[in-house]
Amino acid sequence: MSDFGDAIGTAATGGLVAGAVDGPGGGKKEPRKKGERSPVASNIKMTELVKGHFAEKFCLNCGTELIGSHCHSCGQKAHLHRTIGAFLHDILHGALHFDGKTWRTLPKLIFKPGKLTRRYIDGERARFVSPIALFLFSVFLMFAVFQAIGLTTPTQINTQEALAAGLAEVREEAQVELNRAESNLEELAADDPERVTAEQELADAQQALEGLDAAEETITDNSGGLSKLNITGTGIDFIDENIIKKWKENPGLMLYKLQANSYKFSWMLIPISIPFVWLMFFWRRRFRAYDHAIFVTYSLAFMSLLFVTLSVAATLGAPTPLIALSAIFIPPLHMYKQLKYGYELSRAGALLRTFLLTNIVVFVVLAIFLWLLIALGAF
Repeated sequence: MSDFGDAIGTAATGGLVAGAVDGPGGGKKEPRKKGERSPVASNIKMTELVKGHFAEKFCLNCGTELIGSHCHSCGQKAHLHRTIGAFLHDILHGALHFDGKTWRTLPKLIFKPGKLTRRYIDGERARFVSPIALFLFSVFLMFAVFQAIGLTTPTQINTQEALAAGLAEVREEAQVELNRAESNLEELAADDPERVTAEQELADAQQALEGLDAAEETITDNSGGLSKLNITGTGIDFIDENIIKKWKENPGLMLYKLQANSYKFSWMLIPISIPFVWLMFFWRRRFRAYDHAIFVTYSLAFMSLLFVTLSVAATLGAPTPLIALSAIFIPPLHMYKQLKYGYELSRAGALLRTFLLTNIVVFVVLAIFLWLLIALGAF
């Protein structure tokens, strides 16, 4: 399958996972015995199934008499369809996860992240997509886009031998160019006006060949290279045998595993970040670990979506200065607004915590996450 096909499949899978996590929960119900039909399904005649619609006097899931649009016992919708159109709608909704909650959540995540965080913590759950669902979808989307635009880790690392082989091939081409320049110069008369240009081409070809010879000599004399890293070891057998040795032997494979693990274990950024956010509020008993978890998860979801947007914009030819300025200024501004309104802080308190997050916490968390990924790559 092509990279683009893999990208579409990954994005769809991400939507399905997010939809599963964020789906409506039902109430408790007694388990049905094996082979037993729904309490009311056996009493519904097939004539009551008209144009794909079920009779809606009783819940078809638990048998409770219906009051309103949903069963008050198990939560299932009262109005059900049994048509191919309804099935296709479920596929579209499950793959893309676009519904009313999405359009209420995304604008607030972008422009009013603090108010979104506070409202979700305070109990407005049905109106918005949950933080973990949005985070999962954004991570799947990010890596799907990376596959589509070719932003992936290299699978082949140029070692000393590969560089030498590449230089030898380029040197052969340079030698051919030198021979051609010499031949052209010999064919020209001494007073030919084109002789000056031919002499310049010959000089350029000679200079290029000399440069390649020097580079080839440097590569030959150099005993380094990723395959010959001069690392004696840490003295810890697990690290020396399972991490350092594997990186020296096959750096391309380890980079691939690093990328794959960052995709599969991106959720670990949440528990890693929570203690550092807690340290900035530990004397304020009003805010608990749950509040910090919501803050961190919504923030990570936004940063992932921002990274996706900037990557696509860069691929489409957006000005590099604009991409750079957006990457520099948008994250701290978003953190400031989310902190100020999510934790109801003063301007000074929000600025101080934004500084700590962007200049200390982010780098510490990423360093811990990177080391965890490297350790996981040993298996």
